[in-house]
Amino acid sequence: MSKQNKPEAPVEKNELIETTIEDLTHEGHGVGRVEGYALFIPYALPGERIQAKVIKTKKGYGFGKLITVLEESSERTEKPCPIYVKCGGCQLQHMTYEAQLHYKHKQVKDAFERIGGLNEAVVRDTIGMEDPWRYRNKAQVPIGVKEDGRLKAGFYQKRTHNIIDMDECIIQQKENDGAVQQVKDIASRFGMSAYDEESGRGFLRHVVTRYAPTTGQLMIVVITNGKKIPDEQAFIEAVRNEVKDTASIVQNVNTKRTNVIFGEKTKTLWGEDYIYDHIGGVKFAISARSFYQVNPVQTKTLYDKALEYADLRGHETVIDAYCGIGTISLFLAEKARQVYGVEVVPQAVSDAKRNAQLNHFDNVTFAAGKAEEVMPWWVKANDLRPDVVVVDPPRKGCDEQLLDTMLEVAPERIVYVSCNPATLARDLKHLVEGGYEVVEAQPVDMFPQTTHVEVATKLVKK
Repeated sequence: MSKQNKPEAPVEKNELIETTIEDLTHEGHGVGRVEGYALFIPYALPGERIQAKVIKTKKGYGFGKLITVLEESSERTEKPCPIYVKCGGCQLQHMTYEAQLHYKHKQVKDAFERIGGLNEAVVRDTIGMEDPWRYRNKAQVPIGVKEDGRLKAGFYQKRTHNIIDMDECIIQQKENDGAVQQVKDIASRFGMSAYDEESGRGFLRHVVTRYAPTTGQLMIVVITNGKKIPDEQAFIEAVRNEVKDTASIVQNVNTKRTNVIFGEKTKTLWGEDYIYDHIGGVKFAISARSFYQVNPVQTKTLYDKALEYADLRGHETVIDAYCGIGTISLFLAEKARQVYGVEVVPQAVSDAKRNAQLNHFDNVTFAAGKAEEVMPWWVKANDLRPDVVVVDPPRKGCDEQLLDTMLEVAPERIVYVSCNPATLARDLKHLVEGGYEVVEAQPVDMFPQTTHVEVATKLVKK
């Protein structure tokens, strides 16, 4: 529909309307219509007849607030979290888990068809979890202050930086939940003030915890607006004694007026710089700032699928672009002759090299730099011709130059792991136009109760 022909809003702000929900957006909002005019309504499900209040109108669409469900969908369920509607962490707790998996499959299929023109591509049913709760191995919780002056720890209210006080988050592992609350209480006892974004004053900004379920090790990270922790040694002893399984206590200093969590300076106050976890048979060292998948159960599922799509027989050379700390690279190294991993973040490359040594892999080479620049150099300097290229980019997808580089080196197979179906579909279209065929895609539910989905896709050269 052209811009000129978009319907003017037939509704007004604060008006109560009734509508039937037709679909869900990629943000999980219900889509209803009034005289052809689209309204996006959070917590409404397809097939439901609802009453909603119009809260915002634009020329082509508007937003509403769910008031009453007049006819309820069979896919609606009770939301177990008491702060679910306030908190922005989850979007789908009101939907049965089976329906969530179907929604994520549809999200991938729709992106393939609408953005990639991949109407015939095979998209498998989403692989879900047996228990879709308590899966996150990392918590990053901002610290605020209650009306009585005590510290509070909780996530931000949707579209605000108001902290909702909470005792637990039911998608976090219990070890993280307990540790955050205990560290907050210890910090209160030691007189630490909460950081205030508006004034830039206050000391404790965030408590970050990382838990490794296979080793039982816990890392505590305090993000502070200043270097000096009040009575530092006594604080360290209190955390060690009161927070079970603590293996590492780390301070990160962030004095900038920013909503970015980590600052540049990190130091270990007690214990090792790393905790250790296993995915399958591979051991990983995880630092305070390492990128490490937050759902260990589904990470194994996703990487097993990537390994299956790589179809390694033992003689192949593989390039892993966006290799991070080497998680996929080391899975591949178990089956390949040689693996080359490239990552733009130098600290991640250092961690990847450490992880290769930790697992005694001598068939892996890591380099720091942009994949689109390093890959051609490898090809020329080493006369390297990869049999398989694996990419696992951030949400923005692959740089177009990298896609062109992959087409130039022309591996037999490409495995594309993505956390964003839209940019995945865009990039697949480019690769298909360059001579590849999409064999199949496998969505994996790494983040139950949210709208996010991971996808592994296999491509072969025509």
